[in-house]
Amino acid sequence: MEISLKQLAISLTLLALGGGAGLIGSRFLPEQNRPYVELKTVPVALSPGTIVPNQSLGISNATGGENINFIATAAQKVGPAVVRINATRKVANQIPEAFKTPLFRHFFGDDQAIPQDRIERGTGSGFIVRPDGEIVTNAHVVADTDTVQVTLKDGRSFEGKVLGVDPVTDIAVVKITADKLPSVKLGNSHNLIPGQWAIAIGNPLGLDNTVTVGIISAVDRTSAQVGIPDKRVNFIQTDASINPGNSGGPLLNAQGEVIGVNTAIRADARGLGFAIPIEIAARVANQLYSTGRVEHPFLGIQMVDLTSAKKDEINKDTKLNIKADKGVLIARVMDKSPAEKGGLQAGDLIQKINRQLIRNSADVQQLVESSSVGAVLQIEISRHEKTQILKVESGAFPNE
Repeated sequence: MEISLKQLAISLTLLALGGGAGLIGSRFLPEQNRPYVELKTVPVALSPGTIVPNQSLGISNATGGENINFIATAAQKVGPAVVRINATRKVANQIPEAFKTPLFRHFFGDDQAIPQDRIERGTGSGFIVRPDGEIVTNAHVVADTDTVQVTLKDGRSFEGKVLGVDPVTDIAVVKITADKLPSVKLGNSHNLIPGQWAIAIGNPLGLDNTVTVGIISAVDRTSAQVGIPDKRVNFIQTDASINPGNSGGPLLNAQGEVIGVNTAIRADARGLGFAIPIEIAARVANQLYSTGRVEHPFLGIQMVDLTSAKKDEINKDTKLNIKADKGVLIARVMDKSPAEKGGLQAGDLIQKINRQLIRNSADVQQLVESSSVGAVLQIEISRHEKTQILKVESGAFPNE
């Protein structure tokens, strides 16, 4: 009996959905917790001239095969090196002054009705960078605690020691006592382009080893743009889902290399996530691992990326009389700062640092951050439309 091409298409569709005469049966694989379906070739009478490849129709088995794509490959490779971090910290309650008076204690006793310290528990993520147990995570995940509980994907649990925390970049290092652990491979975030694949692995909302995928939405988002001006990081922006609990987990490229450290820093973010570039994270982590602290170079200036509207606003509110419509303007110089000692003034336009052209304030921050404390920076400025070159010795970023 002959059938039409339309009938053939319907038959093939039924087979792909698991129906029709070609279904032998299905069995359950407990170790994979998923059904496994076997299909066989179904003889079909064809119209003259119809050509069909001589292949069996089938669904790849649970070990991978055709179902393994680059996302699954990256997750399988990196997943064992991603850990859950449970932190417990004691938070002191503020005791009203009235509770401290002798009259109050006389009537209620020393301990009655006085607010007690409370215990806060939080969950975050991290990833193993060395087989001997060095783990990178976010500073806010382990802040104000000396030890944390670290749980691996295979179920093993360790007490982790917090070696150092850097609130300026939101990077911390935790050490566990173990060896021959799975570890990640670090990639490169310098040449990222919006539209590239981005894969996040972590423990959002306590759901271990969750994989989400998206793209790189933008690069070089300044901390001011992101809404956290106290940080000194140019963030990677991604639409891969990053939720509370993802903080400290890795952001991967299509090859499964770590290009950033995810951080859930914006509670109001909807469909947007941010990650600290891996070069910054690695540099800070190395210092924390070696010395337990990080010194950041510091100039002591407040900068503004000029636009025509911003120029008019500044001229209206100040006496600077800015004439340029673009460039990086020094809006304020801190008292007794390295910038003031080096001769920088409010109203200066930064043109170059160490002969490198400056396009925006992010360039300034990156060049200063990549130097070292005590380094002398050659800064070319425009002051009253005249070019000057000043030498400024950077200081250490103040703790407060």
